[in-house]
Amino acid sequence: MDSVASEKSIIALDGWLQTPAGLYVRAWEQQCLDSLTVDIFGFNAVQIGLPQLDALAASRMPSKWLLDARLPSRPPQESRLTLVSAFDELPFDSQSLDLVVLPHVLEFAAEPHQVLREVERVLIPEGRVIVCGFNPASLWGMRQGIGRVTGRHYLPQAGELISMPRMKDWLKLLNMGVSQSHFGCYAPACKTEKWLRRNAFMDKAGARWWPYLGAVYIVQAIKRVKGMRLIGPAWTKKPATAPAGAPVTNKRREQQDG
Repeated sequence: MDSVASEKSIIALDGWLQTPAGLYVRAWEQQCLDSLTVDIFGFNAVQIGLPQLDALAASRMPSKWLLDARLPSRPPQESRLTLVSAFDELPFDSQSLDLVVLPHVLEFAAEPHQVLREVERVLIPEGRVIVCGFNPASLWGMRQGIGRVTGRHYLPQAGELISMPRMKDWLKLLNMGVSQSHFGCYAPACKTEKWLRRNAFMDKAGARWWPYLGAVYIVQAIKRVKGMRLIGPAWTKKPATAPAGAPVTNKRREQQDG
């Protein structure tokens, strides 16, 4: 997907997020992100894209930014400073961020691998990245696949929906190990609030009986650095005692006695 198509898809996502299905997704993701980010400690956190969602609302880090590819159409929230930049060339020093959140960015990016490489570059060792995505192995993903044939898309016309296993492989290639993963939004692909509410019972049932078939997922990974080891307390070491001698048979004396 080229940059022009990527821009059109992002604009389409903005409108879709205001629909009943979009509000349904935003509510679940906000709740899940709040529970994840509140326990991640550090100094600098960045949310890339999707300004309609405050992914860092519960974060207790002192410095929080929202990075968007376009100028905001409305005043940003007070809890975060808005920056405008391309997602594949992040305006941050290497190893300077403790947390990066990517809500539905990679699906609409012209070069998703380059975006992830940039995230890996700016994260400190043991820094965290959180990725939100639409699950192609779901009722919504199935309907989206049918829409590619009929021309009636349910989700925004994205370049590609990325499955959870594939996302984990991408992260693994960049030495980022997945620590947590969550699925949500199990209701069928309904367009009206009325039918979404009628199928609300499927959220509890889906989480129990078919947990990997939620319409959206959230993955948290940690940047690992080879050769790095955590420094623990300096324990007091006892001086080594002199090695005790072991008795050895004197073979020469035994031969003389014989």
